[in-house]
Amino acid sequence: MNSDSQSYPYEIIGDIEFDNILIIADHASNHVPFDIDLGIDKKLLHTHIALDIGVREVSEILVQKYPVSAIMARQSRLIIDLNREEANPDAIPKISDMHIIAGNRIDDAQRMARVERFHRPYHRKIEQILQNKRPKLILSLHSFTHCLKSNPNVHRPWEIGVLYGEHDETSKQAIGILEEYGLCVGDQLPYSGKMLNYTMDRHAETLQIPYFGVEMRQDLVADRQGCERFAQILGKTCLKITKMLA
Repeated sequence: MNSDSQSYPYEIIGDIEFDNILIIADHASNHVPFDIDLGIDKKLLHTHIALDIGVREVSEILVQKYPVSAIMARQSRLIIDLNREEANPDAIPKISDMHIIAGNRIDDAQRMARVERFHRPYHRKIEQILQNKRPKLILSLHSFTHCLKSNPNVHRPWEIGVLYGEHDETSKQAIGILEEYGLCVGDQLPYSGKMLNYTMDRHAETLQIPYFGVEMRQDLVADRQGCERFAQILGKTCLKITKMLA
């Protein structure tokens, strides 16, 4: 396993030169750099507002067991959300699921500093990877909370969601396969990829690389057993799709 430890905003695991499947994980970390104070209770860094729970663990298992490599963000989504356009006001959230992020009340110069430090290098690296080694398949890996503080009465029963933008063929294949494994699958749920799909729109859709986006329900990947289960299902799903693409 190789690690691109020199480039702080992202981490690469696996061997991109030989792997056919690339995971892109925009929210894999809850790390906050020492020189940024978000002004929140540190306990919140272990919740869904700070990271996509289970994504790093599932990615690591997939890299170990399948022809998969991964590029993962190395800072919390509260620092900057890499799955949103850099100019989007919500990219640096002032509030997240009813929690005020006081340290994100910053001026334009501070905002641009975060964009330059985290957002642009991350996306430039993805562009470089895709130019140098075009994968057969991209898996955009996320997870979602089953219960929102801002909307506690909304039931989110799906075990996994599949999101996509304009190119939906691979996603439709993934939905069918995931259902065969017995999962309750949300098609464009718990929200639509046509509304929030920036990283895949920018990279996979533009280059017409087959991809599908996944949202795993966080309570199901909160421990090692759950992560192993989802990694196995996703790994087999990706292999089946790459065979269809051959």
